[in-house]
Amino acid sequence: MTSLEIELKLSKQNYIEIQMLESAFDFWFKDHEHIRSPFPDYVKDDLQQKSIDKFLEWSNQISEKARKDINDEILAEKFEEILFELGDAMVKSVDEKLTIKYPFMPRVNDIIKVKDVPDDEAESSVTSREICKIGDETFMKIKLKNLSSGTEWETDFELPE
Repeated sequence: MTSLEIELKLSKQNYIEIQMLESAFDFWFKDHEHIRSPFPDYVKDDLQQKSIDKFLEWSNQISEKARKDINDEILAEKFEEILFELGDAMVKSVDEKLTIKYPFMPRVNDIIKVKDVPDDEAESSVTSREICKIGDETFMKIKLKNLSSGTEWETDFELPE
């Protein structure tokens, strides 16, 4: 969807700025240094259109009085909530759903370099990941394969809930 098409959708209202939506799409649909897009390419066009439509539908339900109390930060958070909710519904695999739910966690095929290990033994590739519960805590269990020895090992990360 082009900026012109987005502007056309937004032209029927004067509450949401195109720059906010474009910034969100730029941030979440493209890779930026240490932050990678959690959304696969095959959903991005449809996700963009549907998220704008749902966000406009949501914003049209807000009363004039309530609009005065809603700032840009609240609008941006709501838009991202909609974007991630719709994206999760559009992806095909469990692993893609994990990436959307936890966009900053290691992904399958990522290379992990273990600290305090000689360089020729330090790199492992993520082979799989899953969510598990230990008591009341939720963890992402990651299975890895050492690139030099082929040894398989696993670790886990506590997840925010």
